[in-house]
Amino acid sequence: MAMPTDRIEGAAKRGVVEVIGGQRTPRQDLLAEEVPLAIHGNGEPLAVMMVSPCDLEDFGHGFALTELGIGGDDLLSVDVQALLEGIRLDLATRHPLPTRAATDQQRWLPGRSGCGICGNRHLEDVVRRPEAVGQGRRITPAALDIALAALEQRQPLNAATGAIHAAAWARADGTLVLVREDVGRHNALDKLIGAMRRQRIDAGSGFVLVTSRASYEMVAKAARAGMPLLAAISAPTALAVDLAAGCGVTLVGFLRRGRHVVYSHPQRLDARQASSDQ
Repeated sequence: MAMPTDRIEGAAKRGVVEVIGGQRTPRQDLLAEEVPLAIHGNGEPLAVMMVSPCDLEDFGHGFALTELGIGGDDLLSVDVQALLEGIRLDLATRHPLPTRAATDQQRWLPGRSGCGICGNRHLEDVVRRPEAVGQGRRITPAALDIALAALEQRQPLNAATGAIHAAAWARADGTLVLVREDVGRHNALDKLIGAMRRQRIDAGSGFVLVTSRASYEMVAKAARAGMPLLAAISAPTALAVDLAAGCGVTLVGFLRRGRHVVYSHPQRLDARQASSDQ
């Protein structure tokens, strides 16, 4: 096995001992970095998340929209500052944050990298139903295959470490436009949503692809961003399917080349009709 030499953002070298057939070989390995990110809103502490330390300004824009309902001109700035203990992300908003998010400090607990609802202590904060998404574009199964094939070549951090999720945005014809990676699947999707908002990409113009299961939170984030179709390489949960059906999202699971399962709103996927973008 070749020894990793190049520096990759979000990865760190560590010494390991590889054992093959009883033969021990010392070498250097690339591991995914996982650092604490303290999120503040208008100076008030909101949450602590474990993240990959890359594309954090994108993450701030996405988190503000999907978790706080703040986007567009209401988000004035996102500032990222490296500290000895980790990283601090400051969100400045035009209007005060919702009272509970700003003042109920017991609500926010440290969030794990794989957790999308850590820190919520009220049931109504966990199960939040987004507004219905727009009609979006007609997507063909071929477009899903094109995007999936391209994504396999667009995950440098995961290729180096094997421990990273990705979220990608594709045009209706399957052309991959943006990819964001993170140790947390929710973080990767927030980074993608933030990058799309910063680049003013119309969320109704294509679809999102994630390298994880499609849980309730993933569907909720996609819906809040106005994404009409979410495709995942793994399974959805029952609650995710119910939410997708209720807010108009086409939910695809078990995406593989040449096959997939559609769990809600199959009318957007039509093998007979090519996208209007093609």
